[in-house]
Amino acid sequence: MSAGAGGLPLWGPDEELMFQLFEVADLEQKLTTGVFGGHDRDSVVEILRVARKIADDVFAPLGPLLEEHPPQMVEGRAKLHPAAIEAVHQVRDAGFFAAAFPEDAGGLDLPFSAHSAAGAMLSAANAGLAAPSFLTAAAANLEMAYATEDQKRRFMQPMIEGRFFGTMCLSEPHAGSSLADIRTKAEPLPDGTYRITGSKMWISCGDTEGCENIVHHVLAKIPGGPPGVKGISLFIVPKFRVDADGQVGEPNAVGLAGLNHKMGYTANTNCVMAFGDGGECVGELLGEPHKGLAAMFHMMNEARIGVSFGAAALAYAGYAASLAYARERTQGRPIDNRDPSSPMIPIIEHADIRRLLLRQKAYAEGGLALCVASADLVDAQRVAKEAGDAEEAKRLHLLLEFLTPILKAWTSEKGLVANDHAIQVLGGYGYTKDYPVERLYRDNRLNPIHEGTNGIQAIDLLGRKCVMEGGAALRIFAQEVAATIEEAKASPTCAAYAAPLTEAMGRIEATLGALAPLMMKGEAGRALANATPFLEMAGQTAFAWIWLRQALAAERAAAAGRVTEDFARGKIQACRYWFAWELPQTAHLAEQLAAVEPSWAEMDEAWF
Repeated sequence: MSAGAGGLPLWGPDEELMFQLFEVADLEQKLTTGVFGGHDRDSVVEILRVARKIADDVFAPLGPLLEEHPPQMVEGRAKLHPAAIEAVHQVRDAGFFAAAFPEDAGGLDLPFSAHSAAGAMLSAANAGLAAPSFLTAAAANLEMAYATEDQKRRFMQPMIEGRFFGTMCLSEPHAGSSLADIRTKAEPLPDGTYRITGSKMWISCGDTEGCENIVHHVLAKIPGGPPGVKGISLFIVPKFRVDADGQVGEPNAVGLAGLNHKMGYTANTNCVMAFGDGGECVGELLGEPHKGLAAMFHMMNEARIGVSFGAAALAYAGYAASLAYARERTQGRPIDNRDPSSPMIPIIEHADIRRLLLRQKAYAEGGLALCVASADLVDAQRVAKEAGDAEEAKRLHLLLEFLTPILKAWTSEKGLVANDHAIQVLGGYGYTKDYPVERLYRDNRLNPIHEGTNGIQAIDLLGRKCVMEGGAALRIFAQEVAATIEEAKASPTCAAYAAPLTEAMGRIEATLGALAPLMMKGEAGRALANATPFLEMAGQTAFAWIWLRQALAAERAAAAGRVTEDFARGKIQACRYWFAWELPQTAHLAEQLAAVEPSWAEMDEAWF
């Protein structure tokens, strides 16, 4: 088991991830289709064991060291501790850059859900060290979808091999998430390439060591194009130019303007980048002109699933650490025992500690379950496409579109709460660097911010995903929930949860019915001002659905002897907690949303 400072375990996911992949998501059935090469359960488990070993033996022990020795800017370049570079190389050499790519591209054809689960193990052990490999894989996947064959040969293939690293360059110092206002320019050159000028901010791994080249994927505007987001194009901009034969050549005027000194994620760089400062920076168009944002969303949506896995993994790591501490730490006596001569008891026997632990379990395991379910939709889409079932592939795509903002925002929001509870369980020790839980909290604090802040996810859910294609995505989600409810009705343990979940789904539909007319009447600002509580209500409901799925799967698996009785009882009890304490909050949220309560929207700036 991974261990951090203080000797506490950071991650114990074997049984948990196997349960999510093979009992809840039914990955084994998808493996029988032949779509994922020759993989079977044993090969997937073996790959996950390799990831676990790297997490245990390499990533986790480096946590304290790399906190003390973060990246530095030296003579205009990022310098990393040698141990950080070696750790990323071990991930590369184990094949994780390439794992989810087809065999004919040099990959292992690993299902996306399994690849993401491997990433979760690495993120839990050290989130900063996990970032380069999975960010590069997402960048290569973007090129697989949009690059020319020549670009794939010169840029994508080296990223799959781990020789080049990849980034995404969207935000700018003055604009942040407001991509319509980016100023980076791409001026056409006679040979069909583009001169790139401008600056980008918050670029993870924007400059680093341990690779031959860094392939930046840069949003920029071609002069004369449409205004706003309709004029954004996407470009491949390598740090070093790559010739027609794929050879790395001279520098490309991609400069490191500065490093951001972060609260967490300290094992990798986060950069301010300058393009074309002091020389000519040349980029190649990726995809079609003025359609760059749509293309970039291919990478961003994959990254949002990755962010969610990371948030859930860090939450689980904190839960594992605080659970181990609570079992070992003795303090106080039972509330009804005032005898000071009696022995102290482990703090896990105190009711409030159990409350904090159960809430962590509900958030962390619920987050992991929703992450695996979402990644499983990517795998299921691939199976449907290979079978020529375009209608099913579209249905799965719409379901994932609906779930993505909930997944990203809710998992990162509640994962952070779980990490806060982990610190609380350890008390004063949790606030010190002697134990890993404060670092896990700092690492997780980024996840509600990057890849689209949670406020943006809320607006996306209410203003777009719920109403897209006439509400088709929401209807598909409702059908999935209804199927789980029908299954629950036949379970003596879970039947009682059918009615509350039905009512919660009704609240979502009723609330949307109250807010949608405002958007159609030109009052979108008024309706979307309450997008965050709407996402909260949807998140509570989605987690109720995923916890009911877990409880049902645990019942089946325990009856067949595939999980222990204690494991199953833990799942069922956490489901009970969710329906007793979390889901009822949707009733109050629904009342507030129906009233379109305008407190914050009508708060005058001067009143603050």
